[in-house]
Amino acid sequence: MALSIPLSFEFHHFKLHHVESMQVERGDVHRDGDYHRAVHVWIFAESTQELLVQLRADCKDSWPGHWDISSAGHISAGDSSLVTARRELQEELGITLPKDAFEQLYVLLEEWVTNEGKFINNEYCDVYLVTTIDPIPLEAFTLQESEVSAVKYVHYEEYRSLLAKKDPQYVPYDVNSQYCQLFEILSKRYKQNAEARATILQKQLNRYAPISLGAEYSGLSSADKEVLALVVKAARIMDDIFFIQVWYSNPSLRDWLQQHADESRLNNLKQMYFAVNKSPWSCLDENEAFLTSADSAVKLLPEATKPMVGWKGIEYRTAFPVVKPPGASFYPPDMDKMEFELWKKSLPEDKQKEAMGFFNVIKRQSERILDESLSVATRDTHDLYIVPYSQEYNALLTKASDLLHKAGDLTSCSSLKKLLHSKADAFLSNEYYDSDIAWMELLVYFTYSACFDVLVHGSIRYLCYYLPKDSKLDITIGPYETYEDGLFGYKATFEAFIGIRDDEATSQLKLFGDHLQVLERNLPVDDIYKSEDVSAAPIRVVQLIYNAGDVKGPQTVAFNLPNDERIVNERGSSMVMLKNVSEAKFKLILLPISHELQDVHSAMEEAKADIVGLWALRFLVNKNLLPKTLLKSMYVSFLAGCFRSIRFGLEEAHGKGQALQFNYLFEKGAFLLQPDGAFSVDFDKVEDAVESLSREILTIQGRGDKCAAEALLSKYCVLTQPLKSVLEKLSLIEVPVDILPHFPIADEVFGKEL
Repeated sequence: MALSIPLSFEFHHFKLHHVESMQVERGDVHRDGDYHRAVHVWIFAESTQELLVQLRADCKDSWPGHWDISSAGHISAGDSSLVTARRELQEELGITLPKDAFEQLYVLLEEWVTNEGKFINNEYCDVYLVTTIDPIPLEAFTLQESEVSAVKYVHYEEYRSLLAKKDPQYVPYDVNSQYCQLFEILSKRYKQNAEARATILQKQLNRYAPISLGAEYSGLSSADKEVLALVVKAARIMDDIFFIQVWYSNPSLRDWLQQHADESRLNNLKQMYFAVNKSPWSCLDENEAFLTSADSAVKLLPEATKPMVGWKGIEYRTAFPVVKPPGASFYPPDMDKMEFELWKKSLPEDKQKEAMGFFNVIKRQSERILDESLSVATRDTHDLYIVPYSQEYNALLTKASDLLHKAGDLTSCSSLKKLLHSKADAFLSNEYYDSDIAWMELLVYFTYSACFDVLVHGSIRYLCYYLPKDSKLDITIGPYETYEDGLFGYKATFEAFIGIRDDEATSQLKLFGDHLQVLERNLPVDDIYKSEDVSAAPIRVVQLIYNAGDVKGPQTVAFNLPNDERIVNERGSSMVMLKNVSEAKFKLILLPISHELQDVHSAMEEAKADIVGLWALRFLVNKNLLPKTLLKSMYVSFLAGCFRSIRFGLEEAHGKGQALQFNYLFEKGAFLLQPDGAFSVDFDKVEDAVESLSREILTIQGRGDKCAAEALLSKYCVLTQPLKSVLEKLSLIEVPVDILPHFPIADEVFGKEL
């Protein structure tokens, strides 16, 4: 019997004699029927559609003299799944391949008995696929005599047929079980219609509206322009690092797609959509893969086997899993949470904090030993170890550091000079505290204003900004956000946002700061959850002219940094609002949605995504601090904004939050579905509904009531029928989901070098 287990399966849910944690003899495991872990490795030749099978040696204690999987074996004490897969291929077949050749397909539970009940196999198998372009010549294999008698290739469909017929020469696997999903994967992968795939990719691309984003450079000095060019080059390097952080074979896939983009329409669309997502997983489709390893880069390994005259070596596809790895490349791909936590607990307190730190990756010593052909004696007690970013990405960070130092030498703005030099130093020292402080201090010069935001405990935070007096450049570059780390949210990705300060737009936020204390006192929540004192943090508005690194799929309109708790506690944080990105989304997405919803007020104000922001705007209108004509337009804008964010998917934080707000207000009758399928706002009910939801959310957050929060999310963060109908309608008329920015500055900077 064979069962398929999801790749995210964690084995500590079962009582296993897991040879990673304890040594158990193989014979004892199968005699007693202990559950244990193993690997299966299939070698597949793409050009002939054949699988490699091995003839089990006559001395084997199960299925001797039968044709079986290319390579397989138990996970030995101290080894990981991937290291075991690589080592088994080496030992049994004499094939040495790097980790990017191995694609983990699924986890399989095998339960069967043979040898008159003397051999009991209860095995969790990590199933890997190695895809070569052509069959490896049989003479190139070096067979382990105690395990393998011979090898041969057989077409995967013929192999499936042989198993279905229960051919006595083959180990009997049930083709009707989940074991044989390998055949289904190969069939789907290599029988796809190119035109159908192209049509799907084109539809996925059409969800993004291309737009050129630039800014007025006239306010920049000649020195600023030179600084800008150098910083843009450094930002491009953030892209290179981010590609590695997403998945280790990601850069080779990017380069391969670029090289082959002109060969066909399908190849061109693959490259274009990959450039949007910066990975083979689609951001707008809950990270569903739109490519497979069959689309990936081809690498040549001349010395993967024993030398053969006239044979250049193994050409293989660089692999990536169909399911996006939650740990990205921050952790070993076969590491689960349990292994990390057990290792972390074994560390001294300072090392535990380092293991959870923003600026390092976690690697395996067993993998390093295998890669570098080191002695096992060089290995420490634990397999996992820490590598700082400054070491892991040293070559790239050194280049970026040099560029920032050159830019720092050119600028006459003392605060910008300090930022550029300190960030350049941080890239090589791996200490980012001083550079983040310098980023905060870039603002501290003159002019103050304010806006508002809602804290988790329910109070309003005081946001003020200070404008640099002698440089209009606004630069954010380095490792910041941790969303890509789906395991723990510890590790930071590299990114860059380069803009030109918009003084006029920033000054327009002053109204909220002037009335912040009034807003605080009147929040729709009990006084116990309000703060008597408000804290300060900077804010500014910029025109974005270039971004790089962790900017993919849906584009951000604002960000709040830094994430370092030490700095947040000491200095607070800063918000940067990207005005031209927000305007582009308003023009290309919100306006078409609002027109389709058949509500008037074309001159809509930019909507506040947060429900309390909506309440605050209404409060200021009622106090005659904003025009009453704003009321209707802001609610319609909010409704349109709900649909925009929900289209990102309910796995995405913004989409989930907007689904909660829409469904709540719809339930209260504030949003109405008309007979013709259009939505409208009931202006008599919407104010009370907004205040009611604001009170509920703020009270839950003020209490820290996790159960109530989960209940609210469970009830309202769902794709209800009204939402489904409008999303289908918007898809039918092809309103974009988000923008796809192009930056002319990149052409100016890099075009000169091409």
